[in-house]
Amino acid sequence: MKTYFGDRQKCFKCYRPTSSCMCKHIHNIKTKTKFVILMHPKEFKKVKNGTGHLTHLALDNSELFVGVDFSNHQKINEIIKEYDSYVMYPSKDALNISQTNPKNKRDMAIFIIDSTWSCSVKMLRESKNLQSLRYMSFDSIKLSQFKIKQQPAEFCLSTIESTLSVLELLNIHKIENIANGDLEEFLNPFEQMIEYQQKIIANPLSNAVRFKPKKER
Repeated sequence: MKTYFGDRQKCFKCYRPTSSCMCKHIHNIKTKTKFVILMHPKEFKKVKNGTGHLTHLALDNSELFVGVDFSNHQKINEIIKEYDSYVMYPSKDALNISQTNPKNKRDMAIFIIDSTWSCSVKMLRESKNLQSLRYMSFDSIKLSQFKIKQQPAEFCLSTIESTLSVLELLNIHKIENIANGDLEEFLNPFEQMIEYQQKIIANPLSNAVRFKPKKER
């Protein structure tokens, strides 16, 4: 489905301009685990480079909500009540699923904060219902392939890359049974998006904003 935002035609599903729509590259995956993507409003506006939408579209058992304070969000509170829920966030007290099998009596729900680090802190501080949930983390052994965006640190991954790491670990723990081929296809829209943006940046006639690495001090 297509819609119009201002003077530009955009895809209603991935929210990207139709000229760079990534929907055809999305490979859907079914999971027992429910993934809940909590997107900051500022992230929602980053239609060119945001990966939260692509993650949501690729996971059949996922939901996406935009906001800052989810304390009184009815649907989110229902999910917390129904599932053994975790917030994907690095912390010394987090359950590290690279080292520990998250054995639960009920199916899991994993909340993923799709935002900058500073905005993520605010979202967790404002959302009282999330504060009662245990954090979940993993050992980041991959480098982000987000070549058109500066990550705050080497271990930082984009939303879709982080989600893939979680899916792979859930497979190892036998919580999920996702075919390797499906996992290999999961980053397709992300990789195609990067390739598209790199071509735009390389075009001298393009008005695209160039990525500028930080200067050495």
